[in-house]
Amino acid sequence: MPQPDKTTSMREAIAEFVTDGATVSLEGFTHLIPTAAGHEIIRQGRRDLTIARMTADVVTDQLIAGDCVSRLISSFVGNSTAGSLGELRRRVEAGALAFEEYSHYGMICRYLAGAQRLPFYPLRSYAGSDVPAVNPSIRKVTSPYPAPDGGEEQIYVVPPLNPDVTIVQAQRADRSGNTQIWGLTGIQAEAVYAARKAIVVVEEVVADEVIRSDPNRTVIPAHAVDAVVACPRGAHPAFVQGYYDRDGAFYREWSQISADPQRLRGWLDEWVRGTADHAAYVAKLGEERWAELAVGEAWSEPVNYGRRL
Repeated sequence: MPQPDKTTSMREAIAEFVTDGATVSLEGFTHLIPTAAGHEIIRQGRRDLTIARMTADVVTDQLIAGDCVSRLISSFVGNSTAGSLGELRRRVEAGALAFEEYSHYGMICRYLAGAQRLPFYPLRSYAGSDVPAVNPSIRKVTSPYPAPDGGEEQIYVVPPLNPDVTIVQAQRADRSGNTQIWGLTGIQAEAVYAARKAIVVVEEVVADEVIRSDPNRTVIPAHAVDAVVACPRGAHPAFVQGYYDRDGAFYREWSQISADPQRLRGWLDEWVRGTADHAAYVAKLGEERWAELAVGEAWSEPVNYGRRL
């Protein structure tokens, strides 16, 4: 039986699944960051979003500066080894952005609870931490089981996170949404399963046979995906393992851009609102810049899955 074709454009996917006031998860750890999707959200002028991102970085800063975000749910916040996020910091300090803070593992547990439709998820790592003091959603419950010493045990729990839509970046998918990732996989699969709807943005859409030839790389199956968007170089300035490298110069530039509100507004007007789509953004960066981010080949050894004779 033929599988449904879920391919669409970035413009159409964002228009259909990202609505004003929605909770939007943008996940990808270090690489595979859905930057192009964030830019399209800005172009379409979405407002009052809650953004959930385990490592709020440049794309989060851009969405906030684009006046798209009223609430942020995150753990690490920063410009990945290159400095601060100017707009995020200004708005938090001014009380203009609600910030719900967790640890990395706290965010993972929220996605796990959301994906499994659990009422909460227990974790030990907040013991001795100041984070619960600034986040009333981190609570303690009494374990229904005796502690090793026979007494009662109090344990921290976090609530489930069920985004209205999760957007993730990946290397490739087929037209029905079977999505393959290699390198750092982060929390993408759990964030997709936790969401009501899911958009997968990929470097390339490939034939079904390519996906079937290496099934263990399928991190997100088709039944969890609502839209597939082909968007080459869609993670810039982050990297995509096997496709292009991290643009360290951009991260360093961003610290200067975001430090100046007027310069930041000018950057958004030129590079995001002033480009029709991500292909125009890619072209504007220029082939010389992309040549600097090119990566060499490092092929994985083929394996023999075997088949019935």
